[in-house]
Amino acid sequence: MLLSLARKSLRQRRLATGLTACSIGLSVSLLLGVDLVRLGARDSFTGAVSGTDLIVGSRSSPLQLTLYTVFGIGSGVAGVSSATWETYSRHPAVEWTAPLSFGDSYRGFRVLGTNNEFFERYRFHGERQLVFRAGDVPRGPSDSALGSAVAAELGRGLGDALVVAHGVQEHALLEHEDAPFDVVGVLERTNTPLDRTVFITLEGVEAMHQEYAEHRGDEANQERRPASLTAFLVGLESRPDVLRLKREIEEDETEPLTAVMPAVALHELWTTIGYAERALQAISIAVVIASLISVLISLYSTLQERRREIAVLRAVGLGRRQILLLLTVEAGLLAAAGVVLGVAVVYAALFALQPAMEAMIGLHLPIRALGPIHLMWLSAVVLAATALGLLPGWQAYRRSLADGLTVRL
Repeated sequence: MLLSLARKSLRQRRLATGLTACSIGLSVSLLLGVDLVRLGARDSFTGAVSGTDLIVGSRSSPLQLTLYTVFGIGSGVAGVSSATWETYSRHPAVEWTAPLSFGDSYRGFRVLGTNNEFFERYRFHGERQLVFRAGDVPRGPSDSALGSAVAAELGRGLGDALVVAHGVQEHALLEHEDAPFDVVGVLERTNTPLDRTVFITLEGVEAMHQEYAEHRGDEANQERRPASLTAFLVGLESRPDVLRLKREIEEDETEPLTAVMPAVALHELWTTIGYAERALQAISIAVVIASLISVLISLYSTLQERRREIAVLRAVGLGRRQILLLLTVEAGLLAAAGVVLGVAVVYAALFALQPAMEAMIGLHLPIRALGPIHLMWLSAVVLAATALGLLPGWQAYRRSLADGLTVRL
C-alpha cells in the first residue's frame, strides 16, 4: 500500500521528480563512467602486448619507448642500429626477436617495417596470436599487409597498391611514389593498435627509402635492410633471465640502449595517472553527495505544500509511522529511478565512445558488466537517499492531524 501511494505521489509531482531523478542519474553516471572507463582502458593497454619480455630501443624514458612502439603515442625515439639487433638475436638467453621500424604512414595510419618473427611471436590479450583473415604474411620488398581497421576504413584489400608517405602526418607532403606496395594480407581484428597499422618488410623499408624501386624484384635486394630500427622486441628462453639481460643491454658500451619490461612500464603509467583517477573519483563522489542533498531539498520543499494531503491520509487511517515510512519510501524510489537512469546513460556513452577510442589510438574499450564494487556503490546511493528521507518524514511525523486541516489566514 505504501509503495503504491509513494508512486502515485511522485507521479503527481512529475517535474520535481524528474529533475531530481535526472540529478541523481547524472551523478551516478559520472561515478560509474569514470571507473568503467578506467578499468576498460587499463585492460586494453595491458592486453595490447603480452609474451614479450623486453622492448629494446635507444636511450630514452621506458614509458616513452613503450607508448611509442606499442601504441603509437607520444614523440618518436632515436633509432637503434640493426647490428645491435642482430647481435642480441644471437644471444644465448634469447629465444626470438622481432624488429620494429616506424617513421612512415599511409593515409594517417602508421607503417611498421618488421619480419616474419613478429607475426609468429607477437601475442596480445594473453596468448592470442595474430591471424590473417585473408592472404598471408608480407615476405618480399613490395609486399604489405593491413590491419583490420585500415582495410575497413579505407576499403583496401588483397591486390590493391599502396603509396606510403614519409612521416606520420595524415596529409604527408613526401610520398614514395616510386615504391608502391601490393597488399598480400589482411589481419583479423585484434582490438589493439595493430588494427590501425600497415605492415611491410624491412627490405621494403630500405627499398622505399633508397629508391630501389627498379630493383625490387632482384633477390639480392631482399637482403638489404635499414641501417637502423626504431626498436626490437625480445622473447627469452627463460623468464628469470629478464633482469640479467636487461642490465646487460643497458650497460652495453657499444650503443646507449634502454631495455623495457612492458608490464613494468605500463604499471608506471597507471601509477602516474593514479592521482588523476583518484581526483576524478573524489569529484564524482562529491557530485553524488550533492545530488542526494537535492533529494532532501526536493522532499522538504514539497512538505509544506503537502500538509493537507498528509492530514487527509491521517484522517483516512494512516498513522504517524506510516507517514514517516511513506516519505522515506518516496526518497528511496527517487534514488532508485536515478540509479537506473545513470546506469543507462553510462552504457549508452560507452557504446558511443568505443568507435572514438578505436579511431584515436586503436584501443578497444570493452563493455563490461557492473562489478560487485559498482553494485555496492549503487546500493549505497539508494540507502543514503532513503536515510535522508527520514528527515522530512520525521517532520511530518511530528505534525498533528489538525495541522493540515486548519485553515490559515
